[in-house]
Amino acid sequence: MKSMIQTLAATMLLSLFGCQSMPPIHTVRQVDLDRFMGDWYVIANIPTFIETDAFNAVESYRLDEDGTIHTTFTFNKGGYDGPLKTYTPRAFVQDAASNAVWDMQFLWPFRAEYRIILLATDYSKTVVGRTKRDYVWIMARTRSLPDDEYLKILQFLEQEGYDIGKVKKVPHMPGD
Repeated sequence: MKSMIQTLAATMLLSLFGCQSMPPIHTVRQVDLDRFMGDWYVIANIPTFIETDAFNAVESYRLDEDGTIHTTFTFNKGGYDGPLKTYTPRAFVQDAASNAVWDMQFLWPFRAEYRIILLATDYSKTVVGRTKRDYVWIMARTRSLPDDEYLKILQFLEQEGYDIGKVKKVPHMPGD
């Protein structure tokens, strides 16, 4: 029995010290929430299960009086003319000093980490990530980004520890 407990303890210690955790993912220094509000086209992502097969994906933010952020996520499922899907999670700013760390709540009481890790000075494009590097969203105020800008973002994500092979472009119907 003593041997079994020692083996179990040794195994637990090895697994604790043997686990490699990801280095912290850094956020932007400051987000002006008023400027961040509005519509963002999802250009590419490592999709969650609800985002697979999404077309025309748009994330919209509205700052409410209580300081929370009303979010509307819409997309067409399966094609440009597919059925419209709409989700309305609520975001909670967790780091008031930077406004770059949020919790996103799709279903009470569960919240998901949401970190603004890249933001253009003119608020034309942004990248939202997570410490686990399991999901990421590349977003812009326009339906597409020039190829060179998109490639720079992918290089940035790779430097941040993301597997960029998992990043998928989100198709958007051409338009204004």
